[in-house]
Amino acid sequence: MARILVLDDVAEAVTAITKILEKQGHQVVGFTDEDAAVDYLTQNPIDLAVLDIKLKKRDGVSVLAEIKQVRPETKAIMLTGYPTHETASESTRLGADAYCIKPIDRRDLEAKVTEVLEGGRSGD
Repeated sequence: MARILVLDDVAEAVTAITKILEKQGHQVVGFTDEDAAVDYLTQNPIDLAVLDIKLKKRDGVSVLAEIKQVRPETKAIMLTGYPTHETASESTRLGADAYCIKPIDRRDLEAKVTEVLEGGRSGD
């Protein structure tokens, strides 16, 4: 299965998403710190990054931009509890493959992860 990086500023969210994805058979590494996540990705290839848009030091859209500079082949799913057209548009422009609204629906996340990893784009 896939190697997936999860980044959210809430540790409980990282744990919950990790459990969902590990049950699908994926290898998951979770982070609550943006810099640590980007450092990890610089050293380790990842198939998919699941990124919260609202983080502690900066937003997930800027993390997505940095990830795409380092590893443009990495797929991305953006998470937000505060959906706006602006963040959705910017995320898509920078290469996000899907967008999930928080609170995360397990089935929705599983479906989007499967679709993105199989090469599809799932806007929302």
